[in-house]
Amino acid sequence: MDRYEGFAEFIVARGSSLSRTAYLLTGDHHSAEELVQSALVRTARHWRRVVLGGNPEAYVRRVMINERASWWRRRRPSTSQVPDRPDGGDESDRTAQRLTLATALAALPPRQRAVLVLRYYHDYSVDEVADVLGCAPGTVKSQTHHALRRLRALLPDLTELQRS
Repeated sequence: MDRYEGFAEFIVARGSSLSRTAYLLTGDHHSAEELVQSALVRTARHWRRVVLGGNPEAYVRRVMINERASWWRRRRPSTSQVPDRPDGGDESDRTAQRLTLATALAALPPRQRAVLVLRYYHDYSVDEVADVLGCAPGTVKSQTHHALRRLRALLPDLTELQRS
């Protein structure tokens, strides 16, 4: 058996989903590409074992989260101010809101950001997130609570828009 059997097919099938997750974790297309590439290189080394584990996509996501956290520890990002919300209700407002949300997500610690991305973007259950992150479901719940509280503090205008 080839040690990389099925690896190329996996990348073709799941690469775009992994790229979207990486973008949400990093907030930057270049960094996201670098993160996916780094995670796939790490995964390729253990591909047989990963496939035997039964969920290679979860494994790669976990590698990406760990890798992103180590990047964050090495180079702490500068904290920038969240831009004010523009007036009006057109497409440019929605784009500005998405950019504001992306900036606020980038201000969260990596673990909290990972929990929110997996829970609300990928629609994982608490147990699935706990499995991917290698922690207890209670940890996922508390990290979600703290992350949402922090986002609400960073984005009071966006929170008010969602209530109306």
